[in-house]
Amino acid sequence: MMRVAVTGVPEVDRTTGERPEFPAGAPFAWVLGSMTSHETATTREVTRMSHELSPLSPVADPNAPETRRPLRRALVSVYDKTGLTSLASVLHQAGVELVSTGSTAATIAAAGIPVTRVEELTGFPECLDGRVKTLHPRVHAGILADTRRPEHLAQLAELDIAPFDLVVVNLYPFSATVASGAGPDECVELIDIGGPSMVRAAAKNHPSVAVVVDPARYGEVAAAAAVEGFTLAERRRLAADAFAHTAAYDVAVASWFASGYAADDVAVESGFPAVVGATWERGTVLRYGENPHQGAALYLGAEGLAGEGLAGATQLHGKAMSYNNYVDADAAWRAAHDHTGPTVAVIKHANPCGIAVGTDIADAHAKAHACDPVSAYGGVIATNGTVTLAAAGQIAPIFTEVVLAPAFEPAALELLSTKKNIRLLTVAGVPGSARVEVRNISGGLLMQQADRIDAVTDTGGDDPSRWTLAAGEAADDATLADLAFAWRAVRAVKSNAILLASGGASVGVGMGQVNRVDSCRLAVQRAGDRVVGSVAASDAFFPFADGLQVLIDAGVRAVVQPGGSIRDADAIAAAQAAGVTMYLTGTRHFAH
Repeated sequence: MMRVAVTGVPEVDRTTGERPEFPAGAPFAWVLGSMTSHETATTREVTRMSHELSPLSPVADPNAPETRRPLRRALVSVYDKTGLTSLASVLHQAGVELVSTGSTAATIAAAGIPVTRVEELTGFPECLDGRVKTLHPRVHAGILADTRRPEHLAQLAELDIAPFDLVVVNLYPFSATVASGAGPDECVELIDIGGPSMVRAAAKNHPSVAVVVDPARYGEVAAAAAVEGFTLAERRRLAADAFAHTAAYDVAVASWFASGYAADDVAVESGFPAVVGATWERGTVLRYGENPHQGAALYLGAEGLAGEGLAGATQLHGKAMSYNNYVDADAAWRAAHDHTGPTVAVIKHANPCGIAVGTDIADAHAKAHACDPVSAYGGVIATNGTVTLAAAGQIAPIFTEVVLAPAFEPAALELLSTKKNIRLLTVAGVPGSARVEVRNISGGLLMQQADRIDAVTDTGGDDPSRWTLAAGEAADDATLADLAFAWRAVRAVKSNAILLASGGASVGVGMGQVNRVDSCRLAVQRAGDRVVGSVAASDAFFPFADGLQVLIDAGVRAVVQPGGSIRDADAIAAAQAAGVTMYLTGTRHFAH
C-alpha cells in the first residue's frame, strides 16, 4: 500500500536559525552505573546530550544520513500484539531501553526481555480499570521534548526525565467493536484516550521522535535500529501515517456518536447525521484521469483496505487500470450482481452494451454480447460467477479492456492471459454494502441512500408479485420472468432509460436521452428485428403516451414502468388499445 510522502523545509532551532544535530556514531547507551543523590542516570544522560549538541547549517536533504536520530529509548503500548515480541527482541539487542504498559509489558516480560513498566517510571499506578496509564507528565514530557533545543534538555535534566526516541502504539479496536454489534457501554470503553495522546505527541515531535502505529512497519523499525535510527524524511512519513491513523480513529468515533449513539432529532428522523466524515488511503496513482490532462489516483476505504469491492480487487493480468476502466468496471460489477442467476454485463462509458442471464457464464456472455456487438468493442465485462474456459474462449477474440469476476478457472485465466493488454481482475464480496452514496457539488456534497434492489419495502416495487396490472392480460411465467429481468437490468442504464429484453437478455438499450421518446426510439433502433415480441422496462414513468407508442408500434408485447404520471391514464389506454400488457411498480430507478 502506498502512503502520501510529506516533504517540507527541515526544522531549525527557533532561536539561532540553525539545526543542531547529534554527531554521527556517538555512543548512545544509557548510563546504568551507580548514582549519587545529586546525579541520576537520567540527569547525566540529558547533560551528555546537551554537551553533544552541535549547531549545524540547516540540512536541505531530509534523507541525509546526518538527520538520523539513534534509537535509545522506546515507549511501547499496543493493543494488537502482532509481532510484538520480535520487535522487542530486536530493540533490546540493539541496546534500546523498553518502557511499556499493562498487557504489553507483560507480553514483553514473558518473552524474557527486560522492560520497565510505566508505573515504575511515573511512580503512579495504573487506575480506573486501565483508563489512566500513560497520562502523566513523565511520559508526555519524554515524548514531547524537542532534543534539538538546549532549553528542553535543561528542563528534562532538572525534572529528571529521559526523552523517548521511539513510540510504538496502536489503538483500541473501536470500529471493529462497533461492527461486532457490541452495546454502547462496551463501545465507549473501547474509545482510546491515552493511545491517541501518545501518538499525536510523538507525531508532533517527529524531529526528535519516530512514531509507529502499524505492526506492518516493524521491519522498518528493525532496519532503523541497525543504522542509527530513522532519517528526518522517514520520521516525517511516520508522523504523517500517525496523524492519518488518529484522524481516522476520531472520525469513526464521531460518526458513531452522530449517527446513532447521540444522534440529533433530524438524524433520527432522516437517517442523515449532523456531521459525516471518512478517511481514504491512497492505493494507486493512475496514469491519468478521465482525460489525459487530468491527474488521478485510486483511494481505498475500509472495504477496499480489507481486500473487498472493486477498489480492493486483485489484478491477475494486464496493464494498470485506468480511471475510466474503474468507472466502467464499477458499473459492470454492480449490473452483473443485480441478478441471481449466472449473469454477464458488458459496459462502455458506464452504460450497458448488453446484460444477460443464462444457464452458465458462457451462455450469459454470448447473449449479452449479442445485444450490441459493435459497442461491446473495447468494453468492460463483469460476471457474477466464475469465468469458465468456454466463456474465455468467447471473450478472447473480442477486444476487451477489463474482465472482472469472482474467480477464473485456471484454463480460462491461462487463455485470456495470452492477450497482452486485457486486464483480468478478481473481486471479493458483492455490491450493496454501502448504505449511502455521495456526489461532489460546488461547495459541498450530496448524500443519498443507495438505490439497492428490493430496498423499497413500502411499495415492493422490485417484487413482481406486488406489481399492479394496469393494462392487458396477466403475463405468463416466461413473460413475467423477462419483465422481472428487464426491470432489474434497466437500473444499470443512465436516465432516461429504456431496456428491451427477450429470453433473459437485453436486446436493445436506449440510454441517456433528455426525453423518453428518444430513449424509446434508440432502444428500438438498437434491437432491430429482435424488438418484435420483446418486453420493455422504463426506469421512470411515461409523461405522455408518445414514448410508449413508439414501443407498441415496434412490436413490444409487455411493459413494466413505475407509473405516477398525471397522464398515466393516457399510457394505460394506449397499452389497452394495443393489447399490450403493462405493469406498474410504484418504484422509480433514475440513474444519473
